[in-house]
Formats: sequence, structure tokens, C-alpha cells
Amino acid sequence: MGKLRTHLRTIVQIVFTALTNGYAAGFAQGTIYKGTGKLVCVPGLNCYSCPGALGSCPIGALQASLTSRTNKFPAYVLGFLLLFGALFGRLVCGWLCPFGLVQDLLHKIPFPKKLRRLPGDRVLKWLKYFILVGFVIVLPLTILDIVGQGQPWFCEYICPSGTLFAGIPLIASNPPLRAALGWLFTWKAAILVVLLVLSVIVYRPFCRYLCPLGAIYGLFNPIALYRFHIDEDKCTKCGACQHACKLDIPVWQKPNSAECIRCSDCRRACPHSAIRTENPVSQRCGARKRPAK
Repeated sequence: MGKLRTHLRTIVQIVFTALTNGYAAGFAQGTIYKGTGKLVCVPGLNCYSCPGALGSCPIGALQASLTSRTNKFPAYVLGFLLLFGALFGRLVCGWLCPFGLVQDLLHKIPFPKKLRRLPGDRVLKWLKYFILVGFVIVLPLTILDIVGQGQPWFCEYICPSGTLFAGIPLIASNPPLRAALGWLFTWKAAILVVLLVLSVIVYRPFCRYLCPLGAIYGLFNPIALYRFHIDEDKCTKCGACQHACKLDIPVWQKPNSAECIRCSDCRRACPHSAIRTENPVSQRCGARKRPAK
């Protein structure tokens, strides 16, 4: 049971990735599934153009709505993000994102010196918010082509998940696409390679510094239904939680940090069981039931 609990998150990640990318014919034929499932978003960064993808990425869907010439308000996508953010926060990043799984597996590779963070971490972690505002929202809305349509800037120029799960498989199975490769694919492949190499050295560099979906979900961490609570009576501020956290979060100070992906390593490491999950409803009920001193 102990081993199962330790590996439960990895198992869930693998199963969810397989289920949401289960269109085997797409990989075999080098095509993209275009059925009704693509009208539905999946929680993680799951590229629409992946040959196996059965659903749509929320960031890709948001950009598709923003760049549409019909100027439709992206109500469904925003509602989807609000729902999953309000329920889980960045638990989605830690448990349900395919590219998060890739980074987790790469970080297990032995390396002479693992880094807790990259130099300039305090500044770099704000990049994902810049990418969210600039590349996901502002640029698609403001830079339009001759017919008044924008481009999905993040998907087209940055997204490493799209390159790994969509670009490379499609190019591998379609010779005409290989002949048409240009600077853009080289640029995105370079971003992917850098992130994959960094993932061996530092934990989840894309999630920390570049992911706009993680930026959105992270804003919900302090108010999400699933969140962490520190039992002040048990916590001795020993720092075991921060030492166990691969993202180097001082959990005893910031249990609901916007960077936390809810892997629960801190909870398992706490020698006093001072970290627990608690939703706002049960917290208020517990406060009512607690007798006055």
C-alpha cells in the first residue's frame, strides 16, 4: 500500500495521458482526430493537433475563440477554466497534464547536480504571466491578418507540448510535411530541446516559468476547493516540507502558493502530519464546532 501511494500520482498521470490521447489510428496514419470529442476541453496542456488527442487544450481553445472572425466571447473555455481552477487549482498540473508527466519522468534521470531552482528564479517565474497576457490574449486580439483574423501566438511560436506530441509525430509520418519544414519548426524544436534538457536538472522548468495554463490555475490555489491547510498546533516550522518540495516552496509559510502543483510530497514528508487538505466549507464548519477556550 505504501508503494502504491508513493507512485499513485505517476499512475494517474500515465492513465489520464493514455485516455486523452487514445486515438491510435491517428498515430498509425499520421492524421488528427476531428470527431465531436474535440469540442470538449481536457484540463491539461493537451495539444489539439496531437494525432492521438481526443479533446482540446484549454489554451488552444481560448486562442481559437479569440482569433475567430465571428468575435464570439469564449464563454465555454472561460467557464471550463473557472470550474477546474475553483475545484482543483494547480492539482491539474501535478496530476493531469501530459507535458507535466514528461518533465516528471525526465527529472528521474540521474544527474551529477540537480538544481532547486534556476538563477533568476524570482524574475523568471513571472514569465508565464507575461506569456499568458501577451501571447495568449493580447497578440491574438491585436495583430490581425488581411481578413481580420488573429493567430494563436502561444501555440504557434512557443508551446513545447504541441511540438512534442503533435509536430514531431505528424512530421515523422508525413514526408511532405518534412519537406516543408522551415525556421519556425527549428525554433520550436530548440525550445523543446532546451526544456527537456533542463527538466533533467531542475524540476518542471516549463511549469515554473513558461506555462500560461499553470499561471491561470495557480491564481486559484488560495481559494480552490482542494487546498492545503497548516495545523499551527502541530507545525514546528522544521522545514521538512520545503526540503521535500521539488519546487522549493516553503509550504509551512505558503501552503497555497501559486507555484504548488499539489504533488503532496510535503504532506508525506511532514513528521508531525501538520499539512492536510481542507476545503473552505469544512473549515468554517470546524470553526463553528470548536469549543471556546
